[in-house]
Amino acid sequence: MEFKNVVENRFSCKKYSGRQVEAEKLQAILEAGRLAPTAKNLQEQRIYVVQTEEGLAKIDKVTPCRYGAPVVLIVAYDKNNVFTFPDSDRNSGAEDASIVATHMILAATNEGVNSCWLNYFNPDEVAKTFNLPENEEVLMLMDLGYAAEEGKPLPNHFSRKPLEETVTYIK
Repeated sequence: MEFKNVVENRFSCKKYSGRQVEAEKLQAILEAGRLAPTAKNLQEQRIYVVQTEEGLAKIDKVTPCRYGAPVVLIVAYDKNNVFTFPDSDRNSGAEDASIVATHMILAATNEGVNSCWLNYFNPDEVAKTFNLPENEEVLMLMDLGYAAEEGKPLPNHFSRKPLEETVTYIK
């Protein structure tokens, strides 16, 4: 798919069919995340694939937003392996993991797989539920699957402000 079509057609899917994501498509999505840039190439992302009934039941306990997706990715990062900006408490963990997640979301669209970025959950509860290492911070959950027939973009999805309202050229 042409990149312009990927970014124009991607939407947050809120209703999935029961169709499973093929292993080769899931691998392509995960590979896109692996190839994403990170500060100093530290590659501190940690991706957990949840696709068993038991695992998805746990996801359903920590968020109401799985929407029937057959796969959920937990995107986290190793807090002990991030670039800390000089003279600052700020580090690259959240932004690097966000870049990884964005690569995977766009790759999913390219593969014909729908997705939804979930942020309605308690990261500490997810980490505890899945026994994640203490040094890892959960950034987001990502639903993956195929949209149900009624799983369409929200009515306001294609409404975008003109560039003039969001971009300013400065001297």
